Amino acid sequence: MKTVLLCGGFGTRIRDVADDIPKPLIKVGEMPILWHLMGYYSNFGFREFILCLGYKSETVVDFFRTQNGELKNLLPEPELPNIHQFTGLVNNNNNCVVTLVDTGLEAMTGARLRKVQKLIGDETFMLSYGDGLSDVDLDKLVQHHKDHQKFLTVTGVRPPSRFGELQVDATNNVTGFNEKPQASGGRISGGFFVCEPSVFKFLDKREDLVFEKEPIQQIVHDAQMTMYPHDEFWQCMDTYRDWELLNQMLKSGKAPWVRS
Repeated sequence: MKTVLLCGGFGTRIRDVADDIPKPLIKVGEMPILWHLMGYYSNFGFREFILCLGYKSETVVDFFRTQNGELKNLLPEPELPNIHQFTGLVNNNNNCVVTLVDTGLEAMTGARLRKVQKLIGDETFMLSYGDGLSDVDLDKLVQHHKDHQKFLTVTGVRPPSRFGELQVDATNNVTGFNEKPQASGGRISGGFFVCEPSVFKFLDKREDLVFEKEPIQQIVHDAQMTMYPHDEFWQCMDTYRDWELLNQMLKSGKAPWVRS
């Protein structure tokens, strides 16, 4: 099963940490947060990645060029002039195949996902953001998705209420989705999605299409979204404070995303 990671945003809220690289390349400890995230997925056996790049995409390609493996150019696809593929070790542990795709500087999340449809193929796939970490059990997440037979499963977490809030019924079917509410309770979207190829029919051909808005709202309206509840560790890296927290956890040896 392929894992798509959205890595193309500008990351303006964390410019006080680094302003010359994409946010997924900002280091937690000695390695980028993206490297930690991919290592987490690979430890569950998910070792085929598609990275949707945008802002300073060449710096991500350059990072993989320095790693223990082979980096080669792939033939371009429509709307995708620059595609590279890395084959080698991720997180000094697992052999992975990583396809690096420049999906455009201005494209929003829905547009980036639509552009890599052909690379994903007609199969179930994982989807998340390249700037967050968790200790969610990915095997249980996938099993939940299979059991509920919906188009889309989202991991529901309980951090501060500055992210997309989920409303769910008693069987964890998603009945509402509010993107980044001002203040509210309940679970919010932690990313770590599992998707059926059916989600692509909700992605129209617009550069400004935000996956978390019209597409997810329509999927919810069609009763095709479920939530996997996760009450343990989840942390995005949106601000300097988030970055500092993740680094402190790693330094103290209490990083829940590091699997022994």
